Amino acid sequence: MKESIKKISLILLAIIILGSGTACSIFDPEPPYIEDDTETIDLESGLVPLSRAPAVPIVLTPVASGRRVERNTKAIIDYSNTTDGYVMVKWRTQTNKQLRVQVTGPSDTTYTYVINANDTFEVFPLSDSNGKYTVGVFEHVSGGRYAKACSVDFTVTLKDEFAPFLRPNQYVNFTEDCNVVKKAAELVTGKRTLNDKIAAVYDYVIKTLSYDTALAKDITDGKVTNYLPDLDAVLAAKKGICFDYASLMTAMLRSQEIPTKLVVGYTGTVRHAWISVYSEETGWIDSVIFFDGKDWTLMDPTFASSSSNSRTLQAFIGDGKNYVITHLY
Repeated sequence: MKESIKKISLILLAIIILGSGTACSIFDPEPPYIEDDTETIDLESGLVPLSRAPAVPIVLTPVASGRRVERNTKAIIDYSNTTDGYVMVKWRTQTNKQLRVQVTGPSDTTYTYVINANDTFEVFPLSDSNGKYTVGVFEHVSGGRYAKACSVDFTVTLKDEFAPFLRPNQYVNFTEDCNVVKKAAELVTGKRTLNDKIAAVYDYVIKTLSYDTALAKDITDGKVTNYLPDLDAVLAAKKGICFDYASLMTAMLRSQEIPTKLVVGYTGTVRHAWISVYSEETGWIDSVIFFDGKDWTLMDPTFASSSSNSRTLQAFIGDGKNYVITHLY
């Protein structure tokens, strides 16, 4: 195999079992429009629902530094570390109402998240590169309507383009002492090249995890709402939905300081999640790539973990043109 092929970066897609008819259990990201502080808006339509000691890098842990803060009696938005590609938000009061956070960047793509009233900072990535951002916190009023509780505008100049894709956030949630990070360190021990490290994580995930059809059905049926991956739990259970596959692989690779995007979008009309990995030689590649040990071909790792019918899968995947990116985390 040619040296240049060895260095191609890997993009892994994790989606549902072909023909199951079950949606990918990620929320639709279409944003509502915010006009002013006095109006209530519909946020329900805006949600987007892994001999030598292992080398464990220091996890780049987000912190609420308090240098740049927008606050009131209800919420705090800490935007002290925008150059590192994230903001942190905390709801300050006790409430039974549903809460949402919206992040809108320079491309006008809006990211809508659930936030809990537990007086704890949560991390949200600034995935839309450099430029002006608006972050808002919203409180449920009635139906799908929410009122703005706190908001701030600021301009972002990232330290580098990888900053948002090296750290934990609400969708890719890991810490230095979690089992996911320890497992990633174990998997890459002795691996010298980027390709070898990515392949080690990929091989482990597709051989270890199985697709959780019961969870997917519960989410589709509305029995489970506002689902977020608990990565150590996914690792222990050895099963998950497409969101879990993508988040687990993203966390493992980021913990090894490999820039990785958790990508949410569509294959045809079905919502899916996958990941994109960066290498200096190739940059970001926005296609779905699978390495079989000899050649790079298009493949789906969720299918790869649950099916041996590679011809059928390859026909479904095609050349990657069916994949449409809507959000990056």
